[in-house]
Amino acid sequence: MADHLNSHSTGGWHGLVGAGGRVEVAGGLSQWLAGTLATGAEPPEPYRIQRFAPVAAIDGGERPITVDQTNRSVIVGERLVVKWFLEPGPPPHRAPDLLGHLAAVGFAHTARPYAAVYWQDRLIALVTGYLPEAQDGWDWCVDALMAGTEVGAGLGELAADLHTALATGSVSSGDGAGWHQRAVDAAGEAAVLTPGDDGQWLEFRAGELSAALRPLLDVGRTPVMRIHGDLHVGQVLKWRDGYAVIDFDGNPTLTGAEEPQPAARDVAQLLTSLEHVGQIAIKRREAAPVAVADWVRSARRDFLEAYTAGLGGLEIFDRRLLRAFEVEQECRELIYAARFLPRWTYAPMGVLRRWFG
Repeated sequence: MADHLNSHSTGGWHGLVGAGGRVEVAGGLSQWLAGTLATGAEPPEPYRIQRFAPVAAIDGGERPITVDQTNRSVIVGERLVVKWFLEPGPPPHRAPDLLGHLAAVGFAHTARPYAAVYWQDRLIALVTGYLPEAQDGWDWCVDALMAGTEVGAGLGELAADLHTALATGSVSSGDGAGWHQRAVDAAGEAAVLTPGDDGQWLEFRAGELSAALRPLLDVGRTPVMRIHGDLHVGQVLKWRDGYAVIDFDGNPTLTGAEEPQPAARDVAQLLTSLEHVGQIAIKRREAAPVAVADWVRSARRDFLEAYTAGLGGLEIFDRRLLRAFEVEQECRELIYAARFLPRWTYAPMGVLRRWFG
């Protein structure tokens, strides 16, 4: 470990990617990368840097972001965030593409992109600006529920601004046959991967879940566009200057999905995440279920009103898809729990049990 740290403290690229193409994030690595970017120098093959904005020299150390993540993020000098992709995959790479597009169209509600770093054709790091006083959505939103504070309107306005920006130059039309099959597959996989009584409940309710997914097959042609792809409240930071959307990597359980996608997929995921905020408040904060249900209902209503109003005349949101995508997302939450975070199972199961009895 000491040799690894020393190689990076002296600016070497050797050993940055280890055996099997995995990135090993040691202490000091993020600070070294920030300093390397500030020099403007190009890396040796097979590394490549895609630059969005110049990086100034930074004094100060680094500290990790400790919330649950499938990757690793580190704050450097209270000015930059380096997000490391521990098991980098092949292209296409959504985050650099979407951040570059949002910067070009002037979308301000995200962290400023500075650079993307590649090894061969694989994205290994993304460097963005640090947002002072930022709170993770799973913290500030649960706090808002406990305080009885309204959040839906603000999130709806944010989502509308984001989709308006993402829609620029990307709106076309598509049909739901592929979406339906993918959703059915997700429901089946969730039932197989979810253990115990929860898995048995999913098998027992398979017919009802299947019926809820049917609108994806019946909808016909509908607008599709660039979307965030993993838009839950945990991807919305509340910081000194308002809200900011982060993490444009896409849903970790939805690989190989065709793009573009309906805006309703993002909307469904954000709405289900408000349901999860309620489940967290009940389990971890001992909130009263009746009060939680009232807050969630109000938040969902206010979100949809603000979102549709914020789109103005932009016809990108097909409400007919909403519940089917919500049900699919809860199944994907169970898949995510089985693969990465078993203790999370209670949240999607709590929502599905409430919806389907």
